[in-house]
Amino acid sequence: MNSINRRSVLAGLGAAGTGLLAACGSDASNSLSLLSSSGSQVARAEKKRSGTGRVRSLNVTAAPATLDLGGGVLAKSWAFSGQLPGKEIRVSVGDTVTAELSNQLPRATTTSIHWHGISLPGGMDGVPPVTQAPVRAGSSFTYRFITNTPGTYFFHPHVGLQVDRGMYAPLIVEDPREPLSYDDEWVVVLDDWLDGVTGTPDDVFAELSHHMPGMDTTGMDTNRTGSKGATLSPSPSPSASSGDGTSTKFRLTGTASPLLGSDAGDVKYPYHLVNGRVPTDPAVYTGKSGRRVRLRIINAGADTAYRVALGGHRMTITHTDGFPVENQEVDALLIAMGERYDVLVTLGDGVFPLIALAEGKDIAGMALVRTGSGRAPDPTVRPAELDGLLMTAAQLRASDDARLEAKDPDLIHRVQLTGSMGAYDWAINGKQFDMADPTANQLLVQEGQRVQLDFLNATRMWHPMHLHGHTYQLGDGGPRKDTTIVLPRSKVSVVFDADNPGQWMLHCHNAYHSEAGMMVLLAYGA
Repeated sequence: MNSINRRSVLAGLGAAGTGLLAACGSDASNSLSLLSSSGSQVARAEKKRSGTGRVRSLNVTAAPATLDLGGGVLAKSWAFSGQLPGKEIRVSVGDTVTAELSNQLPRATTTSIHWHGISLPGGMDGVPPVTQAPVRAGSSFTYRFITNTPGTYFFHPHVGLQVDRGMYAPLIVEDPREPLSYDDEWVVVLDDWLDGVTGTPDDVFAELSHHMPGMDTTGMDTNRTGSKGATLSPSPSPSASSGDGTSTKFRLTGTASPLLGSDAGDVKYPYHLVNGRVPTDPAVYTGKSGRRVRLRIINAGADTAYRVALGGHRMTITHTDGFPVENQEVDALLIAMGERYDVLVTLGDGVFPLIALAEGKDIAGMALVRTGSGRAPDPTVRPAELDGLLMTAAQLRASDDARLEAKDPDLIHRVQLTGSMGAYDWAINGKQFDMADPTANQLLVQEGQRVQLDFLNATRMWHPMHLHGHTYQLGDGGPRKDTTIVLPRSKVSVVFDADNPGQWMLHCHNAYHSEAGMMVLLAYGA
């Protein structure tokens, strides 16, 4: 799925109609035809989505923007409707969203919107060229779908590395019968940022995918180990190099993490943002002491997992990726790219830092919670809660109403995560995804099956694996999710019911791994 192939394929698809692929891939095992967008199975599944009949119509414009990140930092980037994060969409479960995407990007750049975590018809999933033709510059496309599951979601492009620019926004689906009791909500969006400051995502990918001298690139068992103590320059020199002529302007080394392994991330980001603001000029939530607030935390970053804590407070985890879990009180949580967590916090009196520590990178984003008088903490503050009781999704349990019925799988797919930092050949089952032949090496399922995916990480780096169009359950009774961390040299098994016919992407939500080829099509047979 290299950028040259991606761009040439997308350019050639401009006249293609919206719809699902119906051809078989080149692999001999792909002997069954795939569903078409107009197939009876797809139409039947859509009729099962119950709706309120209310329609929420909106317009989303993708265009260049100069974004004020605070503290005098201006970034020339691309954004949705000129703001960062983009304007929040908030609807009730069962409402229909009708969103017209207008593409005003420069240089004939195509784009799309992927509604991350939402179960919707495949033709609305926003993945060119699999589920729709790319939206050409100067044109528009209207997405229409029913939001039939409450929760915390977000939306972003699914073209190239656009997810590492400013084009993302929260999508909150409220439950009119909300069982939680709280006084207020605060949506918290985390992001790692460099676009328009030190370079572009395309610059980053060009450097990362360049062979790294002195590193083993012989196969899936290779990766960099890194050294302790990551170093980061806020404004890396354009001529930075490793001493052997290899550019290191964007490549970060030494990101060992006790939570993620020897390689927590690879990109130097000068800033880590909370709700679009740098720590020296942070976003502020103003509330009242004693009030119970629901934080909806979204990691919209491209290469960074965050350890999140609110100084002077404990948090109660209630949801992950939109689905309820058995409540757990913690000091901190770890959130990977694409994941979302909902937590409840009872506010104390004063001014408190909400810290998003870039795991393994020794740099953080910060926002403030203010309920009374007092000075703002220093932007470099590291509250003790960051080193307190921390939980990840692997330690959570689904609530009774979210847990899948226990039964044996009808089908097990082995999903081996392969590649190396040296060769930058990230792949699934040893095959890099190719936009020119998206159905090659597909994972085939049939409607009605209970499917088990066994993620086997053969690399020395962690990967947040995201499945479109479905939610899966971790292990036996674990949380329902659409994105989960797979640690180095480990196995994670998930199960889901094949109840949403179509063609769906399964990929690493590290934007640079996905762009390099760590992606595969999960395809329903006709």
